[in-house]
Amino acid sequence: MNCWEFNKCGREPGGVETARLGICPAAIEGRLDGVNRGRNGGRACWAMTGTLCGDRVQGTFANKMGDCQACDFYVRVKGEEGESFVGTKAILQILGGRAPRR
Repeated sequence: MNCWEFNKCGREPGGVETARLGICPAAIEGRLDGVNRGRNGGRACWAMTGTLCGDRVQGTFANKMGDCQACDFYVRVKGEEGESFVGTKAILQILGGRAPRR
């Protein structure tokens, strides 16, 4: 399950909230496809800028990480992946500090 399915945010391509909130970077970030067995950045959203939390688009990773670590989805992914969990540092290295490709 990817973050947009778990949270039912409607920000995936074709989702009901894309006109209001835009397409979520996690839903289209191809560099993260397969990370934590997710589609695009769907199981790495906590390390990405511009994802949704509490019905608002979040800012930089540094500003949101505390909230993300307490998120039910983050906890679920970490538990499901166990020893294979790809953490924040590795995700940020994959992204190379660049914005998602559109």
